[in-house]
Amino acid sequence: MRRAPPTRAATRLRAAPSGGGPTPARGLPQVPSASRRVPTTRPYVPRDDADRLYNSHLSRQNHLPAQPPTRPGNRRAIRMIKLRTYIYIDSLQPQLAEYMATVSQGFLPIPGDACLWVEVSPGMAIHRLTDMALKATRVHLAQQVVERAFGSMVIHQRDQSDVLEAGRIVLENLGAAQDDRQKCRVAWKEIIRAMTPDHTVLINRQNRRGSMILPGQSMFILETEPAGYIVYAANQAEKAANITIIDVRAVGAFGRLTLSGTEADVDEAGAAAVRAVENLSGQERPVISHH
Repeated sequence: MRRAPPTRAATRLRAAPSGGGPTPARGLPQVPSASRRVPTTRPYVPRDDADRLYNSHLSRQNHLPAQPPTRPGNRRAIRMIKLRTYIYIDSLQPQLAEYMATVSQGFLPIPGDACLWVEVSPGMAIHRLTDMALKATRVHLAQQVVERAFGSMVIHQRDQSDVLEAGRIVLENLGAAQDDRQKCRVAWKEIIRAMTPDHTVLINRQNRRGSMILPGQSMFILETEPAGYIVYAANQAEKAANITIIDVRAVGAFGRLTLSGTEADVDEAGAAAVRAVENLSGQERPVISHH
């Protein structure tokens, strides 16, 4: 038996009481109607510009502090950190930059980069300072070393202002100034002339990352405390004369520098290296024994 066709009343649509459009009459399946949203167009603003505009607006309303508030417990812990080395280098020289790239485990520096070397005690405290510097600026982390008693970090960036700002933030959170660092002490300095073949071969076979020293050249060696100052000495030596960097050890209790060249160049570079570290400001602290 054939079914009767639906009546006209059953198929008639009634207006929705909410004004959302027509809906089927009672007795038929309810089909949700599409939402009638008015499309809005917003001007495209680059993310960096938008963030800068938003932050500047909040700063004007005094809703955005310069730094996140530090908890009292964390503030006391930061005050316990002792600043050993704080060295800013405006422009890494080619040999030193390439040497640092061979030992760095992070972002590799290139010649001309500005660089900041920070060393503190206790060693694990360097993680907090690294976090502050990386979050506040565009610097790159080249190296971070946590030793038994000390911790150090090396950050760099092409723009000197970023490195300087990172250093300012680190010092501000430490509640310290640059002059609160430990004063550099020259533990040993010497020039050896007319190197013998046996001596140069032994130096070249050691675990060095720089160039080779040749028989007949002069060699300058320098040892400093704390270790991080040796990087500044190496950079100033390379600026002063045409020398060859053999080795730069900036980790541990003492820093060690080895470079070679002609007698005149080694004399000039050695004098510039010693003069650079001896003129650095700092606080006198107890001397660490080699034994």
